Amino acid sequence: MEYKADALVLRAADYGENDRMVTLLTAGRGKIGAAMKGVRRAGAKLNFASQPFCFAEYVFAEREGRYTVTQAALHEGFYGLRGDIEKFYAGASVLEACDVFSGEGMESGALLVAAVETLNAIETEDGHTMSALVAFLLQTLRVSGYPVTAGDCPVCGKKIAGKLYFDMTSGAFTCGACAVGVPASRSTYETVSALSAGRECDPGDGQRRALRLLKAYISYLTDAPCRSLAELLAIV
Repeated sequence: MEYKADALVLRAADYGENDRMVTLLTAGRGKIGAAMKGVRRAGAKLNFASQPFCFAEYVFAEREGRYTVTQAALHEGFYGLRGDIEKFYAGASVLEACDVFSGEGMESGALLVAAVETLNAIETEDGHTMSALVAFLLQTLRVSGYPVTAGDCPVCGKKIAGKLYFDMTSGAFTCGACAVGVPASRSTYETVSALSAGRECDPGDGQRRALRLLKAYISYLTDAPCRSLAELLAIV
Protein backbone atom coordinates (compact mmCIF):
# COMPACT_ATOMS: atom_id res chain seq x y z
CA MET A 1 0.00 0.00 0.00
CA GLU A 2 1.34 3.45 -0.95
CA TYR A 3 0.93 6.62 1.10
CA LYS A 4 1.98 10.15 0.12
CA ALA A 5 2.28 13.12 2.48
CA ASP A 6 4.15 16.32 3.18
CA ALA A 7 6.32 15.73 6.23
CA LEU A 8 9.02 17.32 8.37
CA VAL A 9 11.93 15.23 9.64
CA LEU A 10 12.12 15.53 13.43
CA ARG A 11 14.80 12.92 14.17
CA ALA A 12 17.09 10.55 12.31
CA ALA A 13 19.10 7.55 13.50
CA ASP A 14 21.51 5.35 11.57
CA TYR A 15 20.96 1.62 11.55
CA GLY A 16 22.46 -1.27 9.68
CA GLU A 17 25.28 -0.59 7.26
CA ASN A 18 23.70 2.01 5.00
CA ASP A 19 20.18 2.68 6.27
CA ARG A 20 18.53 5.31 8.43
CA MET A 21 15.33 5.53 10.48
CA VAL A 22 13.53 8.85 10.44
CA THR A 23 10.77 10.24 12.62
CA LEU A 24 8.50 12.51 10.62
CA LEU A 25 5.63 14.84 11.41
CA THR A 26 2.71 14.61 8.99
CA ALA A 27 -0.55 16.52 8.98
CA GLY A 28 -2.95 13.59 8.73
CA ARG A 29 -1.18 10.79 10.60
CA GLY A 30 0.82 12.75 13.13
CA LYS A 31 4.24 11.38 14.00
CA ILE A 32 5.40 8.32 12.10
CA GLY A 33 8.63 6.35 11.92
CA ALA A 34 9.94 5.23 8.54
CA ALA A 35 12.92 3.33 7.19
CA MET A 36 15.10 4.82 4.46
CA LYS A 37 17.12 2.15 2.73
CA GLY A 38 20.63 2.83 1.45
CA VAL A 39 20.60 6.57 2.11
CA ARG A 40 24.02 6.53 3.76
CA ARG A 41 25.73 5.23 0.63
CA ALA A 42 27.85 7.75 -1.29
CA GLY A 43 25.68 9.56 -3.81
CA ALA A 44 22.39 8.22 -2.42
CA LYS A 45 19.57 10.19 -4.07
CA LEU A 46 17.40 10.35 -0.95
CA ASN A 47 20.13 11.32 1.51
CA PHE A 48 18.74 14.88 1.65
CA ALA A 49 15.37 13.54 2.78
CA SER A 50 16.84 11.66 5.73
CA GLN A 51 18.17 14.76 7.51
CA PRO A 52 16.48 16.65 10.38
CA PHE A 53 14.83 19.90 9.20
CA CYS A 54 13.99 18.44 5.78
CA PHE A 55 10.45 19.36 4.72
CA ALA A 56 9.41 17.36 1.67
CA GLU A 57 6.69 15.40 -0.03
CA TYR A 58 7.34 11.77 0.90
CA VAL A 59 6.04 8.63 -0.74
CA PHE A 60 5.85 5.66 1.63
CA ALA A 61 5.37 1.98 1.08
CA GLU A 62 3.22 0.80 3.99
CA ARG A 63 3.08 -2.83 5.09
CA GLU A 64 1.58 -4.08 8.34
CA GLY A 65 1.83 -0.62 9.90
CA ARG A 66 5.47 -0.14 8.94
CA TYR A 67 6.64 2.56 6.55
CA THR A 68 9.52 2.70 4.09
CA VAL A 69 10.30 5.88 2.17
CA THR A 70 10.51 5.17 -1.56
CA GLN A 71 10.51 8.71 -2.99
CA ALA A 72 10.82 12.31 -1.80
CA ALA A 73 10.53 15.75 -3.40
CA LEU A 74 12.09 18.60 -1.45
CA HIS A 75 10.04 21.59 -0.39
CA GLU A 76 12.61 23.17 1.95
CA GLY A 77 15.81 21.92 3.57
CA PHE A 78 16.39 24.88 5.92
CA TYR A 79 20.11 24.55 5.24
CA GLY A 80 20.72 28.06 6.55
CA LEU A 81 20.04 26.87 10.10
CA ARG A 82 23.19 24.76 10.07
CA GLY A 83 25.57 27.69 9.64
CA ASP A 84 24.54 29.66 12.74
CA ILE A 85 24.69 28.02 16.15
CA GLU A 86 21.88 30.13 17.66
CA LYS A 87 19.56 29.46 14.71
CA PHE A 88 20.50 25.78 14.72
CA TYR A 89 19.55 25.21 18.35
CA ALA A 90 16.42 27.35 17.99
CA GLY A 91 15.39 25.23 15.01
CA ALA A 92 16.25 22.04 16.86
CA SER A 93 14.05 23.25 19.74
CA VAL A 94 11.14 23.50 17.28
CA LEU A 95 11.70 19.90 16.19
CA GLU A 96 11.93 18.69 19.81
CA ALA A 97 8.66 20.43 20.70
CA CYS A 98 6.95 18.78 17.73
CA ASP A 99 8.33 15.43 18.85
CA VAL A 100 7.06 15.93 22.41
CA PHE A 101 3.57 17.23 21.59
CA SER A 102 2.67 15.04 18.61
CA GLY A 103 1.76 11.38 18.54
CA GLU A 104 1.07 8.53 16.16
CA GLY A 105 -2.31 8.93 14.46
CA MET A 106 -2.80 12.43 15.88
CA GLU A 107 -4.11 15.13 13.53
CA SER A 108 -1.19 17.55 13.39
CA GLY A 109 -1.83 19.92 10.50
CA ALA A 110 -1.72 23.09 12.60
CA LEU A 111 1.48 21.98 14.35
CA LEU A 112 3.18 21.10 11.05
CA VAL A 113 2.30 24.45 9.47
CA ALA A 114 3.44 26.37 12.56
CA ALA A 115 6.72 24.44 12.70
CA VAL A 116 7.56 25.07 9.04
CA GLU A 117 6.64 28.76 9.28
CA THR A 118 8.75 29.14 12.43
CA LEU A 119 11.77 27.40 10.90
CA ASN A 120 11.49 29.75 7.93
CA ALA A 121 11.32 32.79 10.22
CA ILE A 122 14.32 31.61 12.24
CA GLU A 123 16.33 30.99 9.08
CA THR A 124 15.49 34.20 7.21
CA GLU A 125 14.50 36.90 9.69
CA ASP A 126 17.65 38.02 11.46
CA GLY A 127 17.03 39.35 14.96
CA HIS A 128 13.76 37.47 15.39
CA THR A 129 15.06 34.04 16.37
CA MET A 130 14.08 34.21 20.02
CA SER A 131 10.68 35.83 19.55
CA ALA A 132 9.78 33.36 16.78
CA LEU A 133 10.67 30.44 19.04
CA VAL A 134 8.77 31.80 22.05
CA ALA A 135 5.69 32.42 19.89
CA PHE A 136 5.89 28.89 18.46
CA LEU A 137 6.19 27.26 21.88
CA LEU A 138 3.23 29.27 23.17
CA GLN A 139 1.14 28.23 20.16
CA THR A 140 2.18 24.59 20.52
CA LEU A 141 1.28 24.55 24.20
CA ARG A 142 -2.08 26.16 23.43
CA VAL A 143 -3.11 23.70 20.70
CA SER A 144 -1.90 20.83 22.90
CA GLY A 145 -4.24 21.85 25.71
CA TYR A 146 -1.69 23.55 27.99
CA PRO A 147 -2.11 27.29 27.29
CA VAL A 148 0.03 29.83 29.07
CA THR A 149 -2.17 32.62 30.46
CA ALA A 150 -0.78 36.12 30.94
CA GLY A 151 -3.79 38.17 31.99
CA ASP A 152 -5.34 39.09 35.31
CA CYS A 153 -4.54 36.92 38.31
CA PRO A 154 -6.76 33.81 38.06
CA VAL A 155 -6.84 33.44 41.85
CA CYS A 156 -8.10 36.88 42.95
CA GLY A 157 -9.13 38.26 39.56
CA LYS A 158 -7.13 41.46 40.00
CA LYS A 159 -4.69 43.02 37.56
CA ILE A 160 -1.21 41.68 38.16
CA ALA A 161 1.12 44.30 39.63
CA GLY A 162 4.34 44.16 41.59
CA LYS A 163 5.78 40.71 42.10
CA LEU A 164 4.68 37.90 39.81
CA TYR A 165 4.53 34.14 40.05
CA PHE A 166 3.88 31.36 37.53
CA ASP A 167 1.75 28.36 38.44
CA MET A 168 3.01 25.23 36.66
CA THR A 169 -0.26 23.44 37.35
CA SER A 170 -2.53 25.94 35.61
CA GLY A 171 -0.04 27.60 33.25
CA ALA A 172 -1.06 31.02 34.56
CA PHE A 173 0.76 33.99 36.04
CA THR A 174 -0.46 35.01 39.50
CA CYS A 175 0.00 38.18 41.51
CA GLY A 176 2.35 38.72 44.41
CA ALA A 177 -0.50 38.77 46.92
CA CYS A 178 -1.69 35.30 45.88
CA ALA A 179 1.86 34.04 45.18
CA VAL A 180 0.83 30.72 43.61
CA GLY A 181 3.72 29.01 41.84
CA VAL A 182 7.34 29.98 41.24
CA PRO A 183 8.69 33.55 41.03
CA ALA A 184 8.61 35.09 37.54
CA SER A 185 9.86 38.38 36.13
CA ARG A 186 7.84 41.26 34.77
CA SER A 187 9.76 41.04 31.47
CA THR A 188 8.74 37.38 31.11
CA TYR A 189 5.09 38.25 31.71
CA GLU A 190 5.15 41.12 29.21
CA THR A 191 6.91 39.01 26.55
CA VAL A 192 4.43 36.16 26.92
CA SER A 193 1.48 38.57 26.95
CA ALA A 194 2.63 40.32 23.77
CA LEU A 195 3.52 37.22 21.75
CA SER A 196 0.38 35.36 22.85
CA ALA A 197 -1.65 38.21 21.38
CA GLY A 198 0.39 38.36 18.17
CA ARG A 199 2.08 41.64 19.09
CA GLU A 200 5.77 42.44 18.82
CA CYS A 201 7.80 42.39 22.01
CA ASP A 202 10.96 44.13 23.10
CA PRO A 203 14.06 42.07 22.25
CA GLY A 204 16.48 40.92 24.89
CA ASP A 205 16.15 39.72 28.44
CA GLY A 206 12.40 39.13 28.42
CA GLN A 207 12.64 36.65 25.57
CA ARG A 208 15.45 34.71 27.24
CA ARG A 209 13.55 34.62 30.52
CA ALA A 210 10.38 33.51 28.71
CA LEU A 211 12.27 30.63 27.10
CA ARG A 212 13.63 29.55 30.49
CA LEU A 213 10.12 29.56 31.93
CA LEU A 214 8.67 27.65 28.96
CA LYS A 215 11.46 25.08 29.19
CA ALA A 216 10.62 24.53 32.85
CA TYR A 217 6.90 24.35 32.06
CA ILE A 218 7.34 21.82 29.24
CA SER A 219 9.61 19.68 31.40
CA TYR A 220 7.06 19.85 34.22
CA LEU A 221 4.27 18.71 31.90
CA THR A 222 6.12 16.02 29.96
CA ASP A 223 9.41 15.19 31.72
CA ALA A 224 11.12 16.05 28.41
CA PRO A 225 14.71 17.26 28.95
CA CYS A 226 14.47 19.93 26.20
CA ARG A 227 18.16 19.48 25.41
CA SER A 228 18.27 21.79 22.38
CA LEU A 229 16.50 24.55 24.28
CA ALA A 230 18.98 24.12 27.14
CA GLU A 231 21.87 24.46 24.67
CA LEU A 232 20.29 27.57 23.17
CA LEU A 233 19.87 29.19 26.57
CA ALA A 234 23.51 28.45 27.37
CA ILE A 235 24.75 30.51 24.42
CA VAL A 236 22.36 33.47 24.27
